[in-house]
Amino acid sequence: MFDIFSRGANGTERSPWQVTCSVWYAMFMREAISRTMTDRLGWFWMIAEPMAFTLIMVGIRGFIRGGRFIVGAEFIPWMIVGLMGFFLIREGMMRGLGAVEANQALFAYRQVQPVDSVLVRNFLEVMLRTLIFLLFIAGALLLGTDLMPDQALYAMWDWFALWCLGLGLGLIVSVAGSLVPEIGKIVRMLNMPLLILSGVIFPLHSLPHWLLEYVMLNPIVHGLELLRASFFEGYQVIHGTSMTYYWGWALSSLALGLLMHMRFKDNLKAR
Repeated sequence: MFDIFSRGANGTERSPWQVTCSVWYAMFMREAISRTMTDRLGWFWMIAEPMAFTLIMVGIRGFIRGGRFIVGAEFIPWMIVGLMGFFLIREGMMRGLGAVEANQALFAYRQVQPVDSVLVRNFLEVMLRTLIFLLFIAGALLLGTDLMPDQALYAMWDWFALWCLGLGLGLIVSVAGSLVPEIGKIVRMLNMPLLILSGVIFPLHSLPHWLLEYVMLNPIVHGLELLRASFFEGYQVIHGTSMTYYWGWALSSLALGLLMHMRFKDNLKAR
């Protein structure tokens, strides 16, 4: 399948970049068909999960506190933006976790590297999540809820930033989880605590200052706050939110993930 990409249509040698692009395209089509066509309810669950979670959280908040507003933003749009951003990071990490094992047979082709499977999976994920987010925005507008970002360019940049962190974490856990299977179980267990500690379902302003200092060590909090600020012009981000801190984590995770793939490439192929 992949050997044909080493040469062009006229039999001439192709550049490494051309070969890589051809491999990515073939793997992308394989992943896209597998993700969207294999499970007849795949599309339904991608849309139903955040919708159901939002409805449950709105109901719980309304029952407990009665208020549905955040300072500078309405509660439902605030919740949806946070959920979409968190799911982008979470799925980037989780899709990377099983990427190497799912594409193990393809590593028999010398053009295919373990890192390719993670990159392709995460690129497909950001495309699907972006489409779902746009559907939520369109649906909210039809229902009379304003979910359009007040600063669209900043929103797109912050969305890209969240994807970068998810990709970096996916690269790291794809190697660590393949070499040490127990790490994969730990990563899956961290999903719910991360959801709570990232300020997705409730505002963190109400936390005691001593506790908030520790919570702010979580880079996901910074990413979600910046995304919300780009959607709601009057929204006041948590004190201490820093784009520099967030990008430090995102770039560091990307660099570490790529270095791990370079170091353990042969180990991943031999599994």
